[in-house]
Amino acid sequence: MIPEEKLQSVIARFEAVQSEMNADISRDRFVQLSKEYAELSPVAAAIGTLLAARREYAETEQLLRVKDMAEMAREEMERLNALLPELERDVQIMLLPKDAADERNVILEVRAGTGGDEAALFAGDLFRMYERYASIQGWKVELISASEGEVGGYKEIIAGISGAGVYAKLKFESGVHRVQRVPVTEGGGRIHTSAATVAVLPEAEEVDVEIDEKDLRIDVFRASGAGGQHVNKTESAVRITHLPTGIVVSQQDEKSQHKNKARAMQILRARIFDAERERLDSQRAASRKGQIGSGDRSERIRTYNFPQGRVTDHRINLTLHKLDQVLEGDGLGELIDALIVEDQTARLAAMEEEA
Repeated sequence: MIPEEKLQSVIARFEAVQSEMNADISRDRFVQLSKEYAELSPVAAAIGTLLAARREYAETEQLLRVKDMAEMAREEMERLNALLPELERDVQIMLLPKDAADERNVILEVRAGTGGDEAALFAGDLFRMYERYASIQGWKVELISASEGEVGGYKEIIAGISGAGVYAKLKFESGVHRVQRVPVTEGGGRIHTSAATVAVLPEAEEVDVEIDEKDLRIDVFRASGAGGQHVNKTESAVRITHLPTGIVVSQQDEKSQHKNKARAMQILRARIFDAERERLDSQRAASRKGQIGSGDRSERIRTYNFPQGRVTDHRINLTLHKLDQVLEGDGLGELIDALIVEDQTARLAAMEEEA
């Protein structure tokens, strides 16, 4: 049971925010408080419901001693005994520590892995799945760079996705996605297995990652391939190497060297930020039990089996026999929601063990 004083402290903070918002404050402070108010409002409402149910339980308990009311009180107690654990759990989940990156926009990177042309086609399928899911969520997708496959799909595609709670929804998508199907180029009808790697990076602000110019090696060159024909005349493509980490980012999709450099820096900043978060996570992982997967980008997380029309997420042993709906984006939401619930359950269990 969540201690009463903890619940009351959240209510008190919510009321304090409300009170300050009604006072004569600066616009910047009002915007800051508005964000906190929006976060606390559903929590305060859930706590209010829980506290009301607790009071009702205490009052009903008293009625058990009243002869004429005992039968009715017992029925009410049964209802409350079923309701209270649900309300407690809802509030516990709301009070779980938030990932500071949950509300951030992301940079989505999808790369073809083993499987040649079929892997590139699958990378294209995955990217379209995320595009459709983003559209359902009301998010904006902006293409940053793409390297097309020989017969379609992508060897690599990078895009920015912006909107409310993007990272919170997509963060469990990072890892190796495997496909089992008969390739269009396969005449014998044999099922092939190929793979693509997905990386979901929370977008970093300049204040998150300090990059010293002396730590960068910047090379310019002529772009090649689709979208880059104009560069036979100019060296507009940019390759940036971050010397301390060895991270290399190349960008050639824009016609302007300045724009390509800005795009490359955006990706570089996100990769450095993500690498640092991953380093800190791995340090904490020893004490964290039941986490969803290892977080390792090389981990196989999901299999898309076309002959059987199923998708299996290996981290939570969930299989959905609705491959088409998943690839259309709407079915992906069911997988994502299940991963979020599993993560919340694991973190609640870890907190209870530590308590």
